[in-house]
Amino acid sequence: MTVFILGAGVMQIPAIRAAKGLGWTVVVADADPEAPGIDLADFFLPVDLKDAEGLAAAARGIRTEFGLDGVFTAGTDFSASAAYIAVQLGLPGIPYEVALAASDKLRMRSVLKAAGVASPRFVEAKSSSDLAAAAALGFPLVVKPADNMGARGCRAVRDPSELAAAVAAALPFSRSGRAIVEEYVEGPEFSIDALVDGDEILIRGIADRHISFDPYFVELGHTMPSGADPEIQAEVLRVFRLAVRALGIRSGAAKGDMKHCPSGGGAVVGEIAARLSGGYMSGWTYPYASGIDVTREALLLSVGIPLSAARQKWSGLPRDAEERGFAVDMGWASAERAFVSIPGKVASVEGCVEAERMPYVKQLFLRVGPGDAVVFPSNNVQKCGNVISQAPTREAAAEAAEAAARALIIRLAPGYLETEAYLRGEGRPDSNADSSWPPFAFKVEGDAALDLAAMPEYSAEAELGPDLPPFAPFARACEVEGADWSGRLFAASAELLRERASKAHARSPRLVPAGRFWRALARGGIQAGLYVLDTEAARNGSPPRAKADGTAAYDAAVAGTAGSKGGRG
Repeated sequence: MTVFILGAGVMQIPAIRAAKGLGWTVVVADADPEAPGIDLADFFLPVDLKDAEGLAAAARGIRTEFGLDGVFTAGTDFSASAAYIAVQLGLPGIPYEVALAASDKLRMRSVLKAAGVASPRFVEAKSSSDLAAAAALGFPLVVKPADNMGARGCRAVRDPSELAAAVAAALPFSRSGRAIVEEYVEGPEFSIDALVDGDEILIRGIADRHISFDPYFVELGHTMPSGADPEIQAEVLRVFRLAVRALGIRSGAAKGDMKHCPSGGGAVVGEIAARLSGGYMSGWTYPYASGIDVTREALLLSVGIPLSAARQKWSGLPRDAEERGFAVDMGWASAERAFVSIPGKVASVEGCVEAERMPYVKQLFLRVGPGDAVVFPSNNVQKCGNVISQAPTREAAAEAAEAAARALIIRLAPGYLETEAYLRGEGRPDSNADSSWPPFAFKVEGDAALDLAAMPEYSAEAELGPDLPPFAPFARACEVEGADWSGRLFAASAELLRERASKAHARSPRLVPAGRFWRALARGGIQAGLYVLDTEAARNGSPPRAKADGTAAYDAAVAGTAGSKGGRG
């Protein structure tokens, strides 16, 4: 057998390995000549996945040289390219028009609406002339590019004043220059992977989807099996199947992002794709939770092997467990969690060995390294990496993945313009006037907020010794409630920074950061606090002089920084 796999990135590696495990010849195409899956395949073709004609020509060449039995993709937005190749060469697959409907959000919504499948009301938006029709849907709304993935250009709009900017921000992410504006549906989210062969739709996994950083929709992970009530899961799966049938997907894989609205309406379709999911679910989380290699099954379908022969069997399960899609009966669970960064330039990534050695941790994926620029994520491709666990219970799997993510710290280069702007509350990724984004790591309220606001940037009162931190104390630190996006507490974060502080941070006697440190910790968590300490250590050859009020001036020679209240940053 010979298979043509579209994409050679991390998300396609499970497919490449599965195909090689079947003894097949594997040809991959990717626009990136350094894609990590290339070395695992037999042959590589440098073709852009958007170039359907170029891919079809490449497939003809493969067929001439080796024979060609199937075309496959997973975790990409190019199921339409795969379908185009299949149609052109008479390979197993779905019609090209079906694949377009499963990858273009406007087409998808139109098909689902015509079929009466629960889906948000929507309008197309290509310019400011479409804003009135969009606003007529009522608020809140969601704005997305019509044809992209990874939540790029996607955000919630809760006020009419935000609509124009949101549409303008979404359009550049659309290959066709179109956006979709649709009703916002409140409720928990679910990810589903399924295999389809004619009338049979075999659910292969349903996971809880964890979304953060409103108004954006950043997926911080999955947990499988889902913790939702069985009745809710059954309803979500029922509507998912209706959507798959309405779209006309009858061969291969189907992936769904679904919501359940508890206040009315029940299950609602977010999106359906004619492929397996990305985001580590189909390639890692689901196999860890179920023991089933769904990618292998989908590959067999892609070369025309019927589902009855391709499907793996679960053992020791209730008779209907497979159909319901529950993996809980396997006695295993898996969780995937992302870790993120505030804006800046990476100096180092710390804690990798510690995270990988934690109980139940199976995989650590790093997407950044020293010298890379990082931003606070407003979409799924801006995250810094992911941790995946496998454990006997759902709770243990989640705790393991979250603990490993907390162990990882993206340490930023000191004195960096983008980081300083972030700490001042600047540098938002679009023209949104909502100053609450990017979110604060900690919400400081009441007397603690008043004292923190009044705290001078620097303090000259501290005489540093080996057991004292390189920052002034904040008496109300223990009054700050809640955890940051990594699950760390405010006072505990400061204590961890005190423990981590290197000897280079300690200069005795000298001015030490006071309000600058604690306000940074509130803004960006342990990463921002460490950045302040590293920035101070970097300029320790010329420490700032004290002013009468205890504040200090930064060295004006620090490159790439701008002024801030109480000094220069």
